[in-house]
Amino acid sequence: MNVLVIGSGGREHALSWKIAASPLVEKLYCAPGNGGIAQVAECVPLKPLDFDAIVKFCRDKDIGFVVVGPEDPLVAGLVDRLDAEGIKSFGPSAAAAQLEGSKGFTKDLCAEFNIPTAAYGRFSQAAAAKEFARAKGAPIVVKADGLAAGKGVIIAMTIGEAEEAIDEIFSGRFGKAGAEVVIEEFMEGEEASFFALCDGTTALALATAQDHKRVFDNDEGPNTGGMGAYSPAPVLTPELVERVMREIIEPTVAAMKSRGTPFKGVLFAGLMLTKDGPKLIEYNARFGDPETQVLMTRLASDILPALIASHDGTLGDVALNWKDEAALTVVMAANGYPGDYARDTEIGGLEAASGVPGVQVFHAGTRADGGRILANGGRVLNVTATGKTVGDAQAQAYKAVALIDWPGGFCRKDIGWRAVAREKQPV
Repeated sequence: MNVLVIGSGGREHALSWKIAASPLVEKLYCAPGNGGIAQVAECVPLKPLDFDAIVKFCRDKDIGFVVVGPEDPLVAGLVDRLDAEGIKSFGPSAAAAQLEGSKGFTKDLCAEFNIPTAAYGRFSQAAAAKEFARAKGAPIVVKADGLAAGKGVIIAMTIGEAEEAIDEIFSGRFGKAGAEVVIEEFMEGEEASFFALCDGTTALALATAQDHKRVFDNDEGPNTGGMGAYSPAPVLTPELVERVMREIIEPTVAAMKSRGTPFKGVLFAGLMLTKDGPKLIEYNARFGDPETQVLMTRLASDILPALIASHDGTLGDVALNWKDEAALTVVMAANGYPGDYARDTEIGGLEAASGVPGVQVFHAGTRADGGRILANGGRVLNVTATGKTVGDAQAQAYKAVALIDWPGGFCRKDIGWRAVAREKQPV
């Protein structure tokens, strides 16, 4: 069949790279794609929110399946539109994508169905929000309710910071996303990323992963969309995986089904592993970025039948096999990220980096300009490597990073440090 992937980031490059290897694929397209995706798919200049143009393209090119990468078109209802047109796709309906589209929606669902998460309050007025924050005390977490490209979460270490964050959200900095504020208790523990494919009834856990949110080494500096990731995550033991499925993922799938808005697609749970057990930080309704890059690298099975089964409601018949080796990805970002950064700086050495054994360089924010590759975003490259252990994968990834000639970019030098430290501990 002909397949269309929607999106232009590192996540979509990893998905396209994996889907391109499927014997089920006749022709692969990506819209709009990027400089790296062009090596595995034909990139077409469609905007992810231009539903009419996407439907017309699907008709013209006889597209049998659409994989929607980013959250914006999901929350805006692209899957609903494709369903109405009789075009199969991977991803949740707009109603089900509210799990990501509204933090308040998810918190209320957790409260109703006893899914472990942080205590919270929802507010549409600054005064009431500040009163709640003062009553709870700091540290405390302040979130814009809607989609804010990963930037609408502020961990306030003082009540002054919390009040400032509340004012900032209500001032309109995040547009419609800041119409409501969610305030949560501060949870202590280690964060982990948990992914499960869902078909509305059944959930299938994927391999474990952890990412690094802070921009600088030693987990310092502001939060980002993610500066690196690795899989497996040693902290997520088989017992813990089972508990997460039983206490968080399966009750969520059952809750969404009972409400008449079954969740199909991939449920990405951000978890806090607290002393009282795993708790949900928030849900995303799509694959994580950069976690997808390490998951696709480790997946031994063909991904496409599993994505189609999520749509068809037949996930119960699917089993996925994972390679025993570990994978690690280092994000190379434009200088200045996550603040203002320069665009169109030239990147060299990509061929040499890709030549390091076990390395795959995924493009997150690039564009091709003749024979050159130019940086075209904040997070620009995902240098991904496999190895026997996370430590081995880390060594290969940084060997490849050293071969990339890009004065306009930077990366963290300690991706995977938690897992590497665990690997060195005597058993």
